[in-house]
Amino acid sequence: MKFADLTSEDGKNVTTYFSSMSMVIHEKSRPSATYQFQENLLKTMIQIENTFFTLAERSNRDCLVICDRGTMDASAFISKEDWEQLMRTNGWNPVELRDTRYNQIIHMVSAAKGAEDFYTVEDHSCRSENLDLACTLDDRAAEAWIGHPYFDVIDNSTEFDTKLRRMISAVCQRMGLDTGDRLETNARKVKYLVSGELPLDPAFPPFEDFDVIHDYLQTNSRKTQARLRKRGQKDRWSYTITVRRPEVRGQVVEVKTQITSRDYSNMLEQRDPLHLTIYKKRRCFLYNNQYFQLDIYKEPCHPRCQGLMFLETYTTQSLEELHSKLPDFLNIVSDVTGDPTHSMYNLSLKDEWLNNKKFCYRLTADDEDDLTGSPRTNGWIGPHTNGNGIA
Repeated sequence: MKFADLTSEDGKNVTTYFSSMSMVIHEKSRPSATYQFQENLLKTMIQIENTFFTLAERSNRDCLVICDRGTMDASAFISKEDWEQLMRTNGWNPVELRDTRYNQIIHMVSAAKGAEDFYTVEDHSCRSENLDLACTLDDRAAEAWIGHPYFDVIDNSTEFDTKLRRMISAVCQRMGLDTGDRLETNARKVKYLVSGELPLDPAFPPFEDFDVIHDYLQTNSRKTQARLRKRGQKDRWSYTITVRRPEVRGQVVEVKTQITSRDYSNMLEQRDPLHLTIYKKRRCFLYNNQYFQLDIYKEPCHPRCQGLMFLETYTTQSLEELHSKLPDFLNIVSDVTGDPTHSMYNLSLKDEWLNNKKFCYRLTADDEDDLTGSPRTNGWIGPHTNGNGIA
């Protein structure tokens, strides 16, 4: 494994957990049998994953667990109603199965989409789909993970070896691994201002909506920023603290850590009184094989934030190529990447900007919240240094 070789060189143990699906024989069954099969498969997957996660946590070395499949994949093979029934019956919820269980999601787009000449079912005991069905299932598998805060889609726009390097690069960036010149990386975050009314839901492709609450904390240095985030849906929440420190050799050091509900409540006592709480609705969706999130600012908020909407994505493409993939159902006004007047830090300031010493003029490319795929220069991003895995 190329990735295992690369990360092992960096002193990390790499464990690959192959899909539970590959351990069973694929068969077409009546709907009731399909439901039962997916329920049992999911229980098996969770148990096997928990075993590997526990082993990783007990290791005296940093560990990376790579899962061939993830828990949300099961939702691609049953109806929405059956999936919701599965959640209720077993006391599961998507926020825990999707958002907090894995540190990163990598969706490798099927060869059936964009590399059709290479798609085959030969010598594959678990695959029998024709091209059209393979495309449909690939879309559903990708849509199952919409909403995860670190979701990267690796399409077939390049030849296969480059596709693998792009995947490895995305994981290494998320882990803060320095790959030197072994991998070509020119990925960046892009942010657009969107105006007008939010289109009606049918105008969007399949999406997930989240409530997001941000609070900036007091710090000992003006050059250090600390931010709390509460993110969830249907009263299920995840909590994160992000600390951005001054540049070291031209690189911004940012560490993001998942925290408990109790830690979150305690840290709220350290809120910076010069900043307002930011409330957003975050809509995550895939469009043209590009992962987007639309942030819609909600009240209560400063008058400067009323009606604000920002579309964000992460890309290695040129701006011209990216523009051809932007959602045509949104009224995109301009590219505001790096514009301090559209930074969440500045937008949250309680006082007006004129002569405000807290106004930050110099922003990094990743000044905003944790858009999927955005690189962190140092530190493992997630609940544990040697805990959860990547699906």
